[in-house]
Amino acid sequence: MSRKIWTFDTTLRDGEQVPGAKLNKFEKLEVAKQLKKLQVDIIEAGFPSSSVGDFEAVQDIARKVGNTDDIMITALARAVQGDIDAVYESVKDAENPLIHIVLGASDIHVEKKFGKSKDKILDIGVEAVKYAKTLLPEVQYSTEDASRADFEYLWQTIEAVVKAGATMINVPDTVGYAEPEEFGELIFKLNDRLKNVNDQVLLSVHCHNDLGMATANTLAAVKNGADKVECTINGIGERAGNAALEEIVMAMNTRPTAFQAHTKINTKEIMNTSRLISSLMGLDVQVNKAITGENAFAHSSGIHQDGLLKSRDAYEIISPKEVGMDDMDLVLTARSGRHAVKNTLEKLGFTNLTEAQFEGIFEGFIELADTKKEVYDHDLYVIIENYFREQSTQDQGLTNFSQYFYELVDLQVISNNHFPSASVKVKKDGEVLESSAVGTGPVDAVYSAIKAVSGLDMKLIEYHINSVSRGIDAQGKVKIQVEYEGERYTTKATDTNIMKASALAYINAINSIVVDQLREGNIKVAEGVTM
Repeated sequence: MSRKIWTFDTTLRDGEQVPGAKLNKFEKLEVAKQLKKLQVDIIEAGFPSSSVGDFEAVQDIARKVGNTDDIMITALARAVQGDIDAVYESVKDAENPLIHIVLGASDIHVEKKFGKSKDKILDIGVEAVKYAKTLLPEVQYSTEDASRADFEYLWQTIEAVVKAGATMINVPDTVGYAEPEEFGELIFKLNDRLKNVNDQVLLSVHCHNDLGMATANTLAAVKNGADKVECTINGIGERAGNAALEEIVMAMNTRPTAFQAHTKINTKEIMNTSRLISSLMGLDVQVNKAITGENAFAHSSGIHQDGLLKSRDAYEIISPKEVGMDDMDLVLTARSGRHAVKNTLEKLGFTNLTEAQFEGIFEGFIELADTKKEVYDHDLYVIIENYFREQSTQDQGLTNFSQYFYELVDLQVISNNHFPSASVKVKKDGEVLESSAVGTGPVDAVYSAIKAVSGLDMKLIEYHINSVSRGIDAQGKVKIQVEYEGERYTTKATDTNIMKASALAYINAINSIVVDQLREGNIKVAEGVTM
């Protein structure tokens, strides 16, 4: 029988401890609203004793997100009365408030961090729980650095705080020291004893990723009796981060017989949540990150693309739609094979090409792919046009696809504190179009100028930039998402000139919109060939 596993999301507390990832209270509220859509069971909204701003943010979330009984709101407190009071005051207006107390349990923490005896630390923990219980019925106690603690002392602490009134016990692998087999064994032993003391108390785990095993340790804990998992979106958090919520949830969904457990997470909100966190915190998700990485459902190898097109389960164990994506992404590169190119052409509407015509077009594709990192849909139109022009001895009313697409010719950008401005030259249908604009910054100026040339009223939703190489000639990669008439388009470009890369990414977005417009029409390509 499948057990229900509680999800405790600490993105707004542990996740926000990443340097540079601090959110203001309005951003924290936006994230909390999205976490509610994701249907997490508990949101740890912050550390209210740390600042007035964090206290107010937690309070706001308790009132506006925790106003229904389907979600719990908590915040972190050290085992001192002032911290506990701050948590209580900030979460008390939620329908289901929870006080979360943390105190060290390992010899390292007890002796070196606190400089006290084990008995004294145990007494402090018990008194903290007793005090918290006078304020709220739900209290969680975290035994910090539990994976390095003496087992009998760890159990003695857990037994004492449960008898003092703790309703949830959290066992953290605070520094990511554990490995799955030993951590699973630890949870099994604790669960066995805990359920004999009070089978209503939830046993939770909180794993860090210092050795890259946070998700594996968490899942090992689930297999060995853990009732609740603490995690963050995209695995963000202190140092190397925390166990990633999306990885834990999708592992249980994909391997139900292995884990015999499930969550109530709405998996179709995973990508929306991931993108929101990444955007607001300014933390890019590594491209090969499981579930939420850019390449998680992207395939460029011809062997993989061929297998996927024949049978999705050949290389796909999770449907992209399960996590809120449209579909898998077949990226056309020099490694792509005929099957992937033909499939893309058919999606664009070219369904009646002869074998000879396709081979000629594929030859043009390979030639272009050898000079570009990635071949886009609008590139295929130009390849097709060039092929039929080369094959035609006279004008047969061939469609001039290149007339629809835009090409960056030149740009000039002036960046200053008063009037950042840009001038661009863009070619379309053989004509060079020019425009200039000012903006709030240089990128905004470039995009305003290009938008004026295209006449398309696009809205920039996301803009990301990062280096893909090192040194003075480093390549900068720009990835953007724009919205046009309710549809969203994500494109990217790379160049040593960041402004040029930004402009090229925007031009690619415009050409993606043009591709959709072409796809909707019934256009004659050549004699006997339509799309």
